Amino acid sequence: MHKDWPALARELAGAIKEVRLGTPEVMTAFSTMAQAATTGGALDTRTKELIALAISVAIRCDGCVAFHAQAAAKHGATRTEVMETMGMALYMGAGPSLMYAAQAVEAYDQFAAAATAI
Repeated sequence: MHKDWPALARELAGAIKEVRLGTPEVMTAFSTMAQAATTGGALDTRTKELIALAISVAIRCDGCVAFHAQAAAKHGATRTEVMETMGMALYMGAGPSLMYAAQAVEAYDQFAAAATAI
């Protein structure tokens, strides 16, 4: 399971260009939001890119991984920082699953109780 991430980023850049041409107003707004979100403030851009990389892993978005890994490297993130970030991504991938599992069981119990009451 090895991917050529730089090639993936290049391929997606071309596809994204097509979307940009087809929906210029939406993509301009998206680009403005992206710039506002990633500009350094209380958190620097490197930290924000590490957060984006963790979210990319948690939501399982290959293209997001490619772009945010590239940006994290560009903004000086170290491999150690990326590894620690991956620890958080793994934790958050499991934590939300636990919360949804509890809700799924609760939903099932409520529907099962209603079915037996009939």
